[in-house]
Amino acid sequence: MEELKYLEDYYNSYDEEGRLLSKHGKVEFLTTMNYIEKYLKPGAKILEIGAGTGRYSLALAKKGYHVNAVELIQHNIEVFKSKITADMKVCVRQRNATDLSCFEEETYDVTLLLGPMYHLYTEKDKIKALSEAIRVTKKGGILITAYCISDASIMCYGFRGGNIDTLLNKGLVDTETFKAFSSPEEIFELYRKEDIFKLMDNFRVARLHYVATDLITNFMRDTVDAMDDKTFELYLKYHYAICERSDMVGVTHHSIDIVQKI
Repeated sequence: MEELKYLEDYYNSYDEEGRLLSKHGKVEFLTTMNYIEKYLKPGAKILEIGAGTGRYSLALAKKGYHVNAVELIQHNIEVFKSKITADMKVCVRQRNATDLSCFEEETYDVTLLLGPMYHLYTEKDKIKALSEAIRVTKKGGILITAYCISDASIMCYGFRGGNIDTLLNKGLVDTETFKAFSSPEEIFELYRKEDIFKLMDNFRVARLHYVATDLITNFMRDTVDAMDDKTFELYLKYHYAICERSDMVGVTHHSIDIVQKI
């Protein structure tokens, strides 16, 4: 399948783990973990869908939680498995986010969908992935879904990177509204906040948080990476204070939508 080939080629060569370990990458990781931990109780059962190389699953397993994970890309699974230690209650298997038939409904207290929505391009597939994630989540349980946001990409890759004319000429950005479009060949599907909320209107859920997980960080990544530890901690404190502000969330590169199943 051509779509899978694009993803395999990308993740076989891209250092996703390294991105999240840089100071600017840690902002996204630490923010997401901060919100995950708000909803974890002792003994909570966790499912991560599209777990990549296991950055989140392994971190949660190290804290003593039982984690089941699924991932589509074999390379990522191999990296994930190489990092599992004997004391971790975690397992990973190869599955597509749009088909979780291997899991019974209402099984998990917290379900993480932190990667698949980056790579689903049709309304049907997006609804199916969200539907499956919600199906396996317990009533009253939490679903945390991550998205790539379009306007930050247009600003950084388009204007700052000098690629805006290419994006416009290829029809990847609307010339009037600047809404972004994507395809499997482009790798990442891009959203605006209103697109995400419209998707979730299809489900019986209550929104708890909409969070800009890196907000302005990627616009000043060199500055963030150069911070000493004390300044970086202060920056994180500032980031946490503003990352849900409705007047700022639109410029983030990544967001998480946190809902409760009702």
